[in-house]
Amino acid sequence: MPLLTVGHRGVMGVEPENTLRSFVRAEREGLDVIELDLHLSKDGELVVMHDAEVTRTTDAEGPIGGFTLAELRQLDAGEGERVPVFDEVVDAVSGPLQAEIKDTAAARVLAGTIERRALHERVTVISFHAEALRETRALLPGIPLVLVAGRSSPTAPERAVELGAGMISLELEHVDADIVKRAHAEGLRVISWTVNTREDLARVQELGLDGVVTDMPDIARAARALP
Repeated sequence: MPLLTVGHRGVMGVEPENTLRSFVRAEREGLDVIELDLHLSKDGELVVMHDAEVTRTTDAEGPIGGFTLAELRQLDAGEGERVPVFDEVVDAVSGPLQAEIKDTAAARVLAGTIERRALHERVTVISFHAEALRETRALLPGIPLVLVAGRSSPTAPERAVELGAGMISLELEHVDADIVKRAHAEGLRVISWTVNTREDLARVQELGLDGVVTDMPDIARAARALP
């Protein structure tokens, strides 16, 4: 099967990350799935941003949880883009989404949105955090889950099975053939982040991975073109 291509925060190598502009560009570039990150605003809205603070990606400083949605709307998220909420992303693009959550509070709000908007076939919930995935599984028994891991990648296959995840998303530098073999033996798909160079892509092929998470449209195109 062709490699699955996942757009990392949209296509953050060429557009401001986690913005509607980045997500629309990812869809236009033909990425199979769009990945995004969720936090809760002060007033409990599902805000699309990677960091727990707004400092790196906007023209303000401080924790996301210290801002209301109205206040977040006033910030510049890059090249004039505004900080989106999850519902806006759902409306702006039509393809599958990987929604990364950091805690159980966000898991509960996301589960409510998935139920309200009947997104069960379109959204996969992903996380580094076991408790967030357990909460999601309890609220949405049939929803697809992905366990994300970096340095803890060697234990990811067994932890994913325990959590009921069907896929693991691992940091490329921490993946080896043994991890992939154990994952595949358990029926898990394995994708890797962040694959941004031809050398990274060659490593993906060597390891026999099932997909790539990339910032770059040209790497996604190259991945789709592989035999």
